Amino acid sequence: MNKPAIRITEPRSKLSVTALLLPEKAPENAAFLQAYLTATRVVPGIHAMWTGPEISCPVPSADLEGQAYARPLPAENATLTPQPGDIVLSYVPPRMWGGNPNAIFDIGLFYGQGARLLFPIGWLAGSVVAQVRADERDQFAAACGVIRRNGACDITFSLVEA
Repeated sequence: MNKPAIRITEPRSKLSVTALLLPEKAPENAAFLQAYLTATRVVPGIHAMWTGPEISCPVPSADLEGQAYARPLPAENATLTPQPGDIVLSYVPPRMWGGNPNAIFDIGLFYGQGARLLFPIGWLAGSVVAQVRADERDQFAAACGVIRRNGACDITFSLVEA
């Protein structure tokens, strides 16, 4: 049986992995990603400052404006301590972070031990919405380490079946 998944790539770091969606554990968050990824998306990625071993990929505001999928998301399959291979969707309501009038949707690529969802605004549970296939986690961690050293990049997300 085929399972919905996300293909995550970035050529400079040789990032190329498949993350299996978890609609049975995080239905609304998985639905957000499936709706968002009906078309392949290129999202800016940067190594996170506060959360540890994470490449943070904030969904551009332009991709959210007027879209039915851009609605408040509940914490599902919630965590404060993501594990290696977890793809975490974080939702921050409008005006919560520094008065920003827009909601923030962030796709977090967690690649190592010791991650935590502690931000300048405090602890914020995120939803583990997908997981990188176990056999690709070493390559995932290596590529994310390259991104950490190289700086900001563009990460491509596409919906696939695995």
